[in-house]
Amino acid sequence: MGSMGRRTEARQDADETSASHERTAPGVRLEAPAPRPPSANPSAPAGSVTPPVLPLDRGARALTIVVPALDEEQALADTLRRCLDARAVLCQKAGLTAVEVVLVNDGSRDGTEQIARGFDEVTVLGFDENQGYGAALKAGFEVARTELVGFLDADGTCDPAFFADLCRACLDEGADVALGSRLGPGSEMPKVRRLGNRLFALMLGVLSGRAVQDTASGMRVIRRDRLPDLDPLPDGLHYTPAMSARILLGDDLRLVERPMPYAERVGRSKLSVVRDGLRFLRVIVEAAVCFRPARPLLLLAGLAGAVSLALGAGPALHYLSEGALEESMIHRILAASLGVTLAAVLVEGAVVAERIAASAHRRPVTGMLGRLEALHGPRMRWVVMGGLAGAALAVSAPGLGEALAGEAVAMHWSRVVLSSLLLVLATVLGVTTFLLGMLRLLRARSMPRPAATPPDRLRPGATAGPRAGAPATAAPDDGSRGAP
Repeated sequence: MGSMGRRTEARQDADETSASHERTAPGVRLEAPAPRPPSANPSAPAGSVTPPVLPLDRGARALTIVVPALDEEQALADTLRRCLDARAVLCQKAGLTAVEVVLVNDGSRDGTEQIARGFDEVTVLGFDENQGYGAALKAGFEVARTELVGFLDADGTCDPAFFADLCRACLDEGADVALGSRLGPGSEMPKVRRLGNRLFALMLGVLSGRAVQDTASGMRVIRRDRLPDLDPLPDGLHYTPAMSARILLGDDLRLVERPMPYAERVGRSKLSVVRDGLRFLRVIVEAAVCFRPARPLLLLAGLAGAVSLALGAGPALHYLSEGALEESMIHRILAASLGVTLAAVLVEGAVVAERIAASAHRRPVTGMLGRLEALHGPRMRWVVMGGLAGAALAVSAPGLGEALAGEAVAMHWSRVVLSSLLLVLATVLGVTTFLLGMLRLLRARSMPRPAATPPDRLRPGATAGPRAGAPATAAPDDGSRGAP
């Protein structure tokens, strides 16, 4: 994945997350293999090229290999030659009927495109300006008509023959996406990038609850009919971690990972460890917010709860042993109370966010979040809120009694803090219950009106007129009609 970079850093992030796959685009050049020249499109704008449609009679078990390249003249010829040489091995080991190779020149300023044009069996797409790693892959996928699409970097780090294992994972094991992990034994990945990949994999694993080793692998095979389910994906170098996050945090796609050999790249890497690392982090968080918003909120709630426990443990133990609190403990107790409040707000926010995401993705709320949502049901909400409010009243009763009697309030400040905390918790629970009820009403209004339940029996009354839609019954002719 390190083979691509950006020449136009001024591209906005909104452009990077565009998922539109236009079939014609200004500034695109194309050279198809000699037997399949591109056809002209009279409706296309001037300067654009219509990508060729790869043959449809190649059979179902066929693969298109997309190779994005930016200034990779040092390694490109060897990479394309290895892709072409691997076709027979792939057909034999994975049972493929055909393998197509597509090179996408992403605005190179060296001889990348000229080298690619020297391979007659390679379809060549060219951008005049750099569009980004993800945009180059999307353009390559657009010309594919095979059941499987795959990609690998042009820098010589990946072995094209390994596509056989990935294709078998998709065709024989039911995977929607299969990726090669670069972190296996014998990997030549630099240590800094290896550490970054492991950290991102750990973060994504915590958020998704599913294990993955390499979140940014640049060698993958995808079922072409599942490409729309992956959108939207960005146009930049963070295309691959965004894809991994989308798959792992959703529950509708299956990912299979296989360890693969990974060699040291040829030429200079286009990857910026800091800048691209921050982008990788951003797309993982965005995917979590979209598909599993409760998990980052619950992680923060756990952190706030742990801090509160650490701050409040000392004063609590002192009170249990001495029966009183020292005045110097007020700061720790107030900070612990604030932490508990923050944790409660985050937990309740997670419950609401998960309900919204579940409605959007049409999935049920289960597990711990389902049990938390049950606390806001018609019965439990009054029990919990009433219990909290009653406890707050009981704690502050001595002071309230003194205030109502017109006496000086001698109640200890710790009772005020605890009573206030309990009332805040009851209020947060009540607001969450209100929001969940609103979501239920909105969901009910958006659903089609259910049909009325038909009765088991029906006996019309003697004076009832004909039912709506029933045919009129003619009066019997007794011979009196028309009598004078």
